[in-house]
Order: sequence, then C-alpha cells, then structure tokens
Amino acid sequence: MQVMGRVRVAMALWRTILIQTDDTMSEQPSADTTPLPLADISRLLASTPHRPLFLAGTIVVMLNMAWWAVELTWMRFGLAGWPQPSIPPVYGHAMLIQYGLFPLFMFGFLMTTFPRWLGCPDLPRTRFLPVAGCIFGGYVLANVGLLDLAWLLKLGMALMLVGYGVGVWTLAGVLRASVAERRGHARSALTALCLGMLGLAIFLAYLFGAPAECALLAINIGTFGLLLPIYFTVMHRMLPFFTGNMVKGYPVIRPDWSMPVVWVLLLVHLVLAWRNEIGWLYLVDVPLALVFAWHALTWRPWQAMYPGILAVLHLAFAWLPVAFVLFAIQDVVYVTSGSFILGRAPLHALGIGFFGSMLVAMVTRVTQGHSGRPMQFGKVAWLCFVLLQVVALVRIRAELGGDVYLWLVIAAYGWLLAFLPWVLRSAWIYLTPRADGKPG
Repeated sequence: MQVMGRVRVAMALWRTILIQTDDTMSEQPSADTTPLPLADISRLLASTPHRPLFLAGTIVVMLNMAWWAVELTWMRFGLAGWPQPSIPPVYGHAMLIQYGLFPLFMFGFLMTTFPRWLGCPDLPRTRFLPVAGCIFGGYVLANVGLLDLAWLLKLGMALMLVGYGVGVWTLAGVLRASVAERRGHARSALTALCLGMLGLAIFLAYLFGAPAECALLAINIGTFGLLLPIYFTVMHRMLPFFTGNMVKGYPVIRPDWSMPVVWVLLLVHLVLAWRNEIGWLYLVDVPLALVFAWHALTWRPWQAMYPGILAVLHLAFAWLPVAFVLFAIQDVVYVTSGSFILGRAPLHALGIGFFGSMLVAMVTRVTQGHSGRPMQFGKVAWLCFVLLQVVALVRIRAELGGDVYLWLVIAAYGWLLAFLPWVLRSAWIYLTPRADGKPG
C-alpha cells in the first residue's frame, strides 16, 4: 500500500510539472484527471486504438534514438565493451526507425480513422491491441537484439511481422465491408502497409542468410513504399480538410491525379535506388519535386499560419518538396559530373524534416482532439517542433564535410533532447481520462 501511495504521489507530481510547462493545460475543460489505478489504466488504454499505439510510439521515439546515439558515440569516441550488432548498425537503425517507430503511430491513426473514412463501426479492442502488443513487443526485442543477440533480433522482427499481419488483415476487412464511394485514400494506405509487410519479410529472410541486397531492398521499401506513400496519402486527404475547417473561404483541393502519379514515381525510385542505378534517378526525382512543390503551394500555407496547430502541418509538409529538390540537385550533379555531392542529406531532410516534423504536428493534433483538450499547439509541442528543425539542419550539415561523426552524434542527442518533454506530456495524456470527461 505504501508503494502504491508513493507511485500516486509521483504521478501527481509529474502531472503538476507538465501542467506548468504547457500553457494549453490551463485552458482545459474542468475534469477529474486524478491518476488511475493500474487496472483502470489498462481499461483506458484498451478503449481506443490511438492510446496504446501512440503510447508505444512515444516510448520507441526515445528508445530507438537512444541506441543509435550510443552507437554513434562508440563510432566517434569509442566505448569500451559496447556490444555491436550482428548486422551493419546502419541496417538496424534504418529498419527499426522505419518499420517500428513511425508505423506504431500510423497504425494508431489508421485504426482510428479507417472506419470513419469508410463509414464503418469503430474497431473492437481485440483487433488493435494485438497490433500494438506485437509491433511494440517485437520492436523492444529487436532493439535489445542489436546488442549482439542475433537470435533476439530475428525473434523481434518476426513478432513485428505478425503485428503488421494482424493490422493489415483488420484494415482490409474494414475496406471490404465498406460501401463508401470514395475509397482511394484507404486503398493507398493499405497498399503501403502491405508493402511494409513485404519489406519486413524480406529483411527477416536476410537475417536468416539471404543476400545483403535483400536488406537494401527492405530499407528502400521502408522509405519509398511504406512511409512516404502513407504520409502523402494522409496529407492528401487531411491537410486540405483541416485547413478548410479553420480558414474561412479556403478552397479544399485534392487532385485525383496526384496520388497515382506519386505512387508510380516512388516505386520507380525505389527500384532504381535499390539497384544503385543512381544515374537514372533524376527522371523520377525531378517530377516528384515538382509534384510535391505544386501541392505545397496549391494548399496555400500563407493562409494557414494561424492557429499554430494548423501552421505546423503546412510547415512540416514544406520539408517534402525541399527533400526532393535536394534529391533532384544531387541526381543532376551526379549525371553531369559524377559527383555525389549531398550524401544522405536529402534522405534525412525527408526522414527528420518531413517524417519527424509531421509526426509531431499530426500526433499532437490527434492527441489534443481525442483527449478533449483545446485544439492548440502548446509550448511543449512548439519546443519539440522547433528543436527538431534544428536537428534536421544539423543532420544535413553532417553530410557537407568536416568531423562527420561528431555532427551525427550532436544530431542524435539533439533528437532525444527535442522529444523528451513532448514524450512525457503525451504519455501522461494517454494514461489519463479525457479532459472533458467523455469516454474514449
């Protein structure tokens, strides 16, 4: 009893700290958010898909980069006795961040919104809890497996694949049951998740002895077959909708041609990058840069700079055309001079700038709305978002020469610093009832 009392006191203190660091909390509807017993927390987490999956995602945000930061520190400064993975470290970093970190949030979002997009009932807990448990549990096992425990890495990846399978099967069932006329966005997202399953299976084959080309294919699928198609699909549907709800007279533009075009170009980029056909990438990266820039301008970000919770969506989306302009510049310079001038700078403009920034922007919005809080972007979220822009620039700078690994170390620890307050605040919200007293 004394232990439980101390736990409750500690949780109350944590809540007080978070309230004092976020101005939006003072504007909440009054509700009893007293820390709950563990049994009630379990029921709360099982009440909606986004709670367990987003909570798992916030943990993974820190866990993933913590290992990578220490690994980079070992590479740059040396750490006696630090265990090395049984695969190239960059493979572990790329796979776990692409197939573990971001998809936890994506499944949380899609398993909440898919039924609403398609006019179907909400999913029962028996559908989304196995997805959260398998992907998160598999991720943790795989992350520990990177400490020179090859068998654990294999087990973790296999468990993640099971989670993907349950999630894809569930969402496919929702799509099959739907009678909605417009299902293009749902089909696009589901196709990307199927490619994610394929990528995980291919990497698992690599872990069991398949050629290294399989690992490279899986990594490229993660970027251009899983993450980017889902991100673009969700933004194509939601960004004009969100803006139209907040900006008077705003034209909601969702061109039907752009998603098929983007899909084709991304798949061609995926294959060319996997086969190391760098000299042909400009044929797809230049059009992608133009398509993404067209969307960024057509969606009129200058009309959407207030409120902040809307502005950050447009600011985060701006990284997408920037990343592909960098890809295109690098491609053209390579074709004309044979120089690979930007290294992985375009990839990290995409990964940290676009994926990371949009993660903070979108998850904060969903979290505020689904927890009964005002639709505002508070101090903690702004701190995370602004620091993440700095981290993206530092990571890009690392590719431009000098002490490269020192810049990489700074960027990795900068990620942890940027996300920590946001993770703590978000985790508190997922573990407490809605601020407006409503269920869910």
